[in-house]
Amino acid sequence: MILREEIAAAVTGQRKSVTKPLSLTRREASVRFRLSSTHIEVITGIRRCGKSTLMRQLIADAGADFGYLNFEDPRIFGFEISDFPKLDEVFGEETPSYFFDEIQNVPGWEVYVRQLHDRGQKVYVTGSNASLLSSELGTRLTGRHLAHEIFPFSYAEFLDYCQLEESSESFADYLQSGGFPEYLRDRNPEVLQNLLKDIVFRDIAIRYGIKNTKTLMDITLFLISNVGKTTSFNSLRKTFEVGSPTTVSDYLSWLEDSYLLFFLPRFSWSAKSISKNPKKVYCIDTGFARANSLSFNEDRGRLLENLVYILLRKTRLDLYYFKEGKECDFVVFENKQCKWLLQVTEKVHTDNQHREVAGLLEAMDFFGKEEGFILTLDQRDSLVSEGKTIHIVPVKDFLANQLATLS
Repeated sequence: MILREEIAAAVTGQRKSVTKPLSLTRREASVRFRLSSTHIEVITGIRRCGKSTLMRQLIADAGADFGYLNFEDPRIFGFEISDFPKLDEVFGEETPSYFFDEIQNVPGWEVYVRQLHDRGQKVYVTGSNASLLSSELGTRLTGRHLAHEIFPFSYAEFLDYCQLEESSESFADYLQSGGFPEYLRDRNPEVLQNLLKDIVFRDIAIRYGIKNTKTLMDITLFLISNVGKTTSFNSLRKTFEVGSPTTVSDYLSWLEDSYLLFFLPRFSWSAKSISKNPKKVYCIDTGFARANSLSFNEDRGRLLENLVYILLRKTRLDLYYFKEGKECDFVVFENKQCKWLLQVTEKVHTDNQHREVAGLLEAMDFFGKEEGFILTLDQRDSLVSEGKTIHIVPVKDFLANQLATLS
């Protein structure tokens, strides 16, 4: 249990910090929030991606009367559900808006948040673990919350933060550097390397009691170094001599819950086949992948494919890759209908044209589509083959023209 004076000291110190005037890049996600909404707003995303900055912007919008507490403050280490009445005393029960950072660190937190909601108070919470929050939200808070996933900077936010103009050069810089604000300040890769260690050792190994942390880190680095490639539980088990595929499955699930890695299933009409087939792996951020990869720092084609995955992942559309005789990088479904078929390559040229086009055409035949896309770094062109049209467009154009229609 924490003393009331310690809670008060943490609240006072943190309030000074979050209300300090700063010039902050406005997060695009801020437009999705409505102060008039009665729902609990749940904000999730990887560590250091800007959740707290977004919360500061929401606090500024809310006005002067609010309660804020970051549960990672060492002054309140060991905060328990029994300490919440003391927090009520510190805030005062008439506070209209509450903002809680990393609330999943307090077991049973949803009981207190439900109490605030039932009292008619507005609550915002952030967390860095998707499953810990979702399991709790699915019990006591069903129907009472809205979920928001936050990612590192988008290209537009990157331009604003770095004070750059839209261009092929700035997009290439974004592809290489990614969107973690702390890294962009001085481009020191140790920032992203230390972030990886924090997530693997602190958020996963300690939380789930993993003793063999070296194997966990080795698997993580291997996957980061192989974005855009397929992997399976059994192949990883054999490569790293792990005793059970279930152990590997748990590792990958925890890595995905922390928003570090994502796994794209192979398309099939059979749910059983989807679960059994190898999945393609992608990383949360291209700059993060470059800083921690063991192999592909200069492979812009794979970085570009990773970036496209993240752009699509933000849309909440259903995503797969296609592989029958040949492979197509992305099959995108909306409302159970195939919306887009996408290949990704840095540039279409003589050596890769047949492979990229053949895989896309096979997928177009399979899904009955007359148009497909090859997304590139900055190449524009079009091809007509077998009566089907293939648009070759830069990723940033696809972002501006196609993805913008989903907003």
